[in-house]
Amino acid sequence: MSSVIVTVLAYLIDRKFGEFSFIKHPVIIIGELIGFFEKLLYKKSIVRGLLLVLAVLSVVSFFVIALQEFLNIAFSYFLNILITAFIASMFIAHKMLRDSVEGVLNAENKREAISMLVSRDTKELSESDIYKAAIETYAENLSDGVVAPLFYLLFFGLPGIIIYKTINTMDSMIGYRNEKYEKFGKVAARLDDLANYIPSRLTALLIMSVAKQKNLFAFYKDGKKHDSPNAGHPITAMALAIGVRLGGDTSYFGKIKKKATFGEGKKEISSEDVQEALKLI
Repeated sequence: MSSVIVTVLAYLIDRKFGEFSFIKHPVIIIGELIGFFEKLLYKKSIVRGLLLVLAVLSVVSFFVIALQEFLNIAFSYFLNILITAFIASMFIAHKMLRDSVEGVLNAENKREAISMLVSRDTKELSESDIYKAAIETYAENLSDGVVAPLFYLLFFGLPGIIIYKTINTMDSMIGYRNEKYEKFGKVAARLDDLANYIPSRLTALLIMSVAKQKNLFAFYKDGKKHDSPNAGHPITAMALAIGVRLGGDTSYFGKIKKKATFGEGKKEISSEDVQEALKLI
C-alpha cells in the first residue's frame, strides 16, 4: 500500500509543481556522472560501453539504496512517504512534457519551439508537420517520462525509478547509431530498450483505454514497424485515439529517412489535434 501511496503522491506533485528551480535536478547530476565515465572510458568498443554502464549503475545504485535506508531509519512512516514521493516526483516529467507541447501551440515561431523537442530537421516543416512532430514526441515521452518512471516506482520503489532514469539518461547521451557511439553506446541503448519494453506497451494500452477504443491492441500492427522496438506503440496508439496519421518519411541532418506511418487517420494535422492528444491524461 505504501508503494501505491508514494506513486500517486509523486505523480500529483509533478502534475502540480513540475520542476523545482531551487534544486539542481538529479538527472543533471546523473548526466554529469555519465559524462565523467565517458571521458574516462571512451573508445569505439562495446566492452568499454559495457564498463560505463556497469560503473554508472553501480555508483547510482549504491547511493540510492543508501538514501532509501537513511530515509527508513531517520524518519517516521508518514514523513518517509512524503519525502520519498517528493524525491521521486523529480524523475517524472508529465508537467514539463505537457507545458513543452503546449508551448509549441502558443509560440510565435513554432519551428523554433518544436526544434527544442525533436531531433529532426525543422526549418522546412509545414504547420501540419510541426503539429505531427509535437504529437509524436508527446506520445513517445508519455512512456519514457511518465508511465515508465511510475511503473518502476510502483514495483521497485525509489531505487527503481532512479535506476530507470539513469538507464534512460545513458541512452539519451550515448545510445546513438552514429560513428562515435555505434559500439560504445550499444549496451546502453539495448538496456534502455529492455527497460521500456513493458512500459511502452502499457502506455499504448492506457491511451487506447482512455480514448475508449474498441480494440485495445490495434496499436500493435503499426507500432511494431518503428525502428525502435518500443516507441512505435504509444505513437500508434495516439494516432488511433485522435484519428490522425503519424510518422512517414522525415528529414534528419539534411537526409530523408524512410519511416513507417502509424494510424489510418487524416494526414493534415491541426492544433486541435494536438489539444486532443493533450486531453488524454
